[in-house]
Amino acid sequence: MKFATVSKSLVLGLALLLALSAFAGTKANLQISNPVNVNGTTLQPGDYKVQWEGAGPNVELSILHGKNVVAKTPARVVELAAPAASDAAVTRTSAGGPNTLSGVRFEGKKFALELGEASGGMQSGSSN
Repeated sequence: MKFATVSKSLVLGLALLLALSAFAGTKANLQISNPVNVNGTTLQPGDYKVQWEGAGPNVELSILHGKNVVAKTPARVVELAAPAASDAAVTRTSAGGPNTLSGVRFEGKKFALELGEASGGMQSGSSN
């Protein structure tokens, strides 16, 4: 009888721990070194925070400067072959204007965020 109670407590505790760890990766810092366009908004160089919401691979990414949301865009969580070597803003060159932010990588994580129309270019993007 004691074993069943201990097992239930252990299982519930483990489930709670896993649930909390799933939400741990929904916020991160982002440093932009050159102006970039995000969903029609130009972000100037500086330090930003990113946070995302959603279940599954499709999420909504918010970019904050201080406490203010300065841009929102759909994003997709993608798996990387190896953990990212550093935090990075991945950009795509735009003719006649600022580059477009196409993804975000996180140091030591085997996942990244792909923004907007980006498709599979996370491994070959340039980082700032």
